[in-house]
Order: sequence, then C-alpha cells, then structure tokens
Amino acid sequence: MSFLDDFRTMSTFGATPGGGVERQAASAADGETRRWFGGWLAEQGFRVEVDAIGNIFGLLELVPGAPYVLVGSHLDSQPLAGRFDGAYGVLAGAHAARSVRDRAAAEGATPRFNVAVVDWFNEEGSRFKPSMMGSAVHIGRLPLETALATTDPRGVSVADALDAIGGRGEFTGLDVSAYAEIHVEQGRELEATGTTIGLVASTWTAQKLEVVVTGEQAHTGAAPMADRRDALFGAAKLIVAVRELIDGFEVEQLHTAVSEMYLDPNSPVALAREVRMLVDIRSPRQDLLETAVARLRTTIGSIAAEARVEIDIVDVVEWSSGPFLEAGVLLAGEEAARLGYSHRRSATVAGHDATNLKEVVPTVMLFVPSVDGISHNEREFTSDDDLLAGLDVLQSVLYRLCAGELETERTS
Repeated sequence: MSFLDDFRTMSTFGATPGGGVERQAASAADGETRRWFGGWLAEQGFRVEVDAIGNIFGLLELVPGAPYVLVGSHLDSQPLAGRFDGAYGVLAGAHAARSVRDRAAAEGATPRFNVAVVDWFNEEGSRFKPSMMGSAVHIGRLPLETALATTDPRGVSVADALDAIGGRGEFTGLDVSAYAEIHVEQGRELEATGTTIGLVASTWTAQKLEVVVTGEQAHTGAAPMADRRDALFGAAKLIVAVRELIDGFEVEQLHTAVSEMYLDPNSPVALAREVRMLVDIRSPRQDLLETAVARLRTTIGSIAAEARVEIDIVDVVEWSSGPFLEAGVLLAGEEAARLGYSHRRSATVAGHDATNLKEVVPTVMLFVPSVDGISHNEREFTSDDDLLAGLDVLQSVLYRLCAGELETERTS
C-alpha cells in the first residue's frame, strides 16, 4: 500500500460528514485509529510499545544498544476537525522510518542510531488539558500521576479513558538522540509564497489562562436589574476585552481568543452563578505576551467591579518561545534543496509536540502548505503532491539524523 492509500484508510476512523475527523483523545474513534496504526506497525516489522500515558512507539532496531531517532506527531483531533492535523505527521513518520531501514539495508550501511515513530497522546488538549500532554510527560515536564488524574468536562479521568480503549502500557521509554516532526502549516505563508517546504526555526510563546467568573444565581425575570450579579454578563465583557486586547499591539504580534466556556446552572430562567472559561494569548515575543497579560489582569479588575462579580485566574499554562536548533534547520534546507523543493524558514504559532522535544534533544520540524490556512476545521486540506513532497524531505532528513549528522550541542 502506498502512503496515500494508507492515509485515506486512516482518515476513515472517526470520519465526519463534512470530510474531516473527530477523534478526541482516548475516545472510541481515537482507540480505533490507534489499534489500526499499531497493527500497521506490526505488519511492517516494527516492535510496538505503549507507555503509561498512552504514547505509542514503533521501534526499528538497526544498531543494537544504540539510542533512537524519534519521529512522529499525534493521531487525536479537535471536535469536527481536519484529517491532516497530526495524523499526517504520524503516518509520514512511520513511512519515513521504514524507508530508513530499507535504504540502509539496500546500501549495506550501518546507521549510527536506531529509528522509532511515535503517536503522542492528547496533543490537542480538547478533551483533557493541557495540550501536548503525552510529550510533556515523556520529557518530564508534566508528572505522570498528574496527567492520569486529569479529568474531562464529564469527570472521566485520563487513566479511566485510556483503560476503556486499552490504551495504557508499561513501556518505560527509550534513549532519544534526536526528534523530527512534519505537520501541515495551519497558516497561509507557504501557500501565499508558493513554497512547498517550511523549515520551522522558531515558535511563538503562549499563555492559557483558566478563568472563573463568580456571580449569584437569580431569576431571569424577577430579579431587579440593579441587584443582579450575572456571571455570564461579566464573562461577556471579558470575552470582548480579550478580543480588543490586540488593539494595543502591532498587527499580528498578538493573537487572543476565548476558546472554551462552561456555565452553571445553564438554565433558561436563571442567571449564571458561575462561568468557567479558557483565555488563549500568544505572541512571537515573550515581553509582548507578558505586557498583554498584565493589561488583561488590570482590565479584569475593572470588569469585575462593573459587573459586580468576582473574576479569578485559577491556573496558567505556558510554553515559551525560542529557536529550533539552527543546525537542524540548515540540514533540512539542504535536503529540500537537493530534492528540488522550494523552501523557506517558518515560525509556528500553534503548539506542537516538537516544541516540547526541542527543549531536551536536537529537533527538526517541517511544514507543508495548508490550503487557505484552514485548520481545526473539517475543510482543512493539503494536496497529495504536497503531502508526498513533505514525506520525501522527511525521509531524507531522517536518514541523515540516523547517520548522526545532528550530534550538535543545543544552543540557548
């Protein structure tokens, strides 16, 4: 089966009427995809392992006892999502790892490192927060016990959800020498410039603020307007303030959103006593992000007083901006040029597992174009030609990584 045939098969799991997929982390559809992927790996000669947080590893031991070059992404999705985000990188990584094995055998070469593909658990963070959970546990950034105890909006824990799909294993991990990931861009730059391959050189910084707005439940009709402490009114003003926060900054230097919200009691005849929401703020510069968050905190105080509610930031999750290893960017550019593909340096606004891995091992990240920049949407699309071009470059990059060409100390 070709890569495109395999990708079409993978896209049938959790398929939606709009042409996308819905397979949130540890859902039944995610479980079906994971089982298919594990079976595919086994058929291709990979040793399949699953760790305690549900990350799936497919290992090809080429040099007994040597560390591994790891390649992959994630199979879980947002609700009503596109079929390319994450899944493309996992399947391309698997095909690329297989090609490294086959090429080494054909050439009679002995790589310096082994190769393995990974499906990181819960990259999206739509069912369980935070996002990039599996890779965060892998690098030690998030304690395993904390991750397993995390619950979804219905109160189901990660541990129970994984157990329901047979998704927890006992694999204790592997010695990783380098990491590679390919992903659809989720932006317009590559398409707008007629470029086939993006060489990810940096990532934006982000803060995700969990906010609770507390008011007092009351009758929607009988309660005097002057007495009302409507949590939803306070939340509405905060939503507007989050959107207007960008007005104080240069264009496209700050992205803001309120991306999740729950209210109690959510009744047609009762004012909300509580609203829980997630505020997402991102910038290419740490100082701008900190300035924006400080301004928002001041605005929150004013909104709370005006709406007669309490507004508390109960949790903050942050990932920092920073460069990818320059030697990796250059190596990927050399391979794109050698293979005849147009390429340019890129920055990722979205978070990816590579942004976790780059903190601990040399990491290479590649982009392929997204039509109209659409992502987290059933209409997300990347052409077959671009998917195959990305795979072509990834295979060559991965071969060089396995040859030990990125044994370079990280620079700060």
